[in-house]
Amino acid sequence: MKCVDDFRLRFGKQELVPIVIGGMGVDISTADLALEAARLGGIGHISDAMLPTVTDRRYDTDFVKDKLQQYKYNLDNPNKSAVKFDLGQVAEATRLHVSHAMEAKRGEGMIFINCMEKLTMNAPRETLAVRLRSALDAGIDGITLAAGLHLGSFALIEDHPRFRDAKLGIIVSSLRALQLFLRKNARTNRLPDYIVVEGPLAGGHLGFGMDWAKYDLRTIVNEIHQYLQTEHLDIPLIPAGGIFTGSDAVSFLEEGAAAVQVATRFTVAHECGLPRDVMQEYFKAGEDDIVVNTISPTGYPMRMLKNTPAIGSGIRPGCESYGYLLDASGNCAYIDAYNREVAAHPGAKNISVMDKTCLCTHMRNYKCWTCGHYTYRLKDTTRRLPDGSYQVLSAEHIFHDYQFSTDNKIALPD
Repeated sequence: MKCVDDFRLRFGKQELVPIVIGGMGVDISTADLALEAARLGGIGHISDAMLPTVTDRRYDTDFVKDKLQQYKYNLDNPNKSAVKFDLGQVAEATRLHVSHAMEAKRGEGMIFINCMEKLTMNAPRETLAVRLRSALDAGIDGITLAAGLHLGSFALIEDHPRFRDAKLGIIVSSLRALQLFLRKNARTNRLPDYIVVEGPLAGGHLGFGMDWAKYDLRTIVNEIHQYLQTEHLDIPLIPAGGIFTGSDAVSFLEEGAAAVQVATRFTVAHECGLPRDVMQEYFKAGEDDIVVNTISPTGYPMRMLKNTPAIGSGIRPGCESYGYLLDASGNCAYIDAYNREVAAHPGAKNISVMDKTCLCTHMRNYKCWTCGHYTYRLKDTTRRLPDGSYQVLSAEHIFHDYQFSTDNKIALPD
């Protein structure tokens, strides 16, 4: 019986263990987690979600404080169109985070950055260009384009000296999305180096509607694989979403996948950015504790634990401090929902907003507990301690279990 280690992901002459750790934000996929994946010969992602606040926490910068000070006058104004990011600070935050990871990298693997198009930041095109270009400047091995169709993203960096040097990939959830991406970016004469096919069981934002349960990852992967063969396009496919064991991974690799992307099991690794008490919530979760809802202001459904503190929270929008989801006109669906509830409950000390959430503030504070469909199985991957809590695992242990396990077995920690 084969294991994941019997296969290799190939980029030209470079061969890697075909395990990719997904880019979970905000700073859940930490540099430390990505570094472990690279050291072990695979690919680790860092996330570029809300990097100015991440670097404030990690490297003692003051980007959030400076922005709040500049726009403090606007706190009570429902119109957030004036709240802009300093592009120089966005660039510096990206360079700091990426360069820190790249300078510390050891081993034969690679470090990629996950870049969300839906992080619109009140200037979608300008801020996206800065984030992409700054990551390339800082030496990132590759960029995975996520949370959006990215129809113009290649054009934003086609004049960058590393445009054809760095690995560039796209996350899609359908053949149609891939076809749109390829068509719109064709004029750059640059194909993606890999395609992550994310299915309906993934964590966080989903590339499906609320009818997500009607879709199947293997069916989508096979459809895209057949299309690429018909078009004579040799682009590695990387399935993602619901791949919980090494045997799950092997089943895709045997059918022609180049690698697999996994994330849920690494949410309970020492190197993950989640606080330890939140990890215990993930361990304790049952299947009925995991929901898909529409509280994200992005418009995408999101999978999370149903006891996540972000659900129903009516905190004031934190756009002057954060504002990462403001669109080009300074609008956010949470601002509208919040103002509606304030108007409906005049004088109320606390309000509840059920249909949307202030995603920026809650993600920054680890109060939005997004998760994969199989999070309820995490308790079966570890040991319960005498105090009733669950043992947190090392990233190396989880990686090796994917790499070497067979027969759907999961190795428990020592």
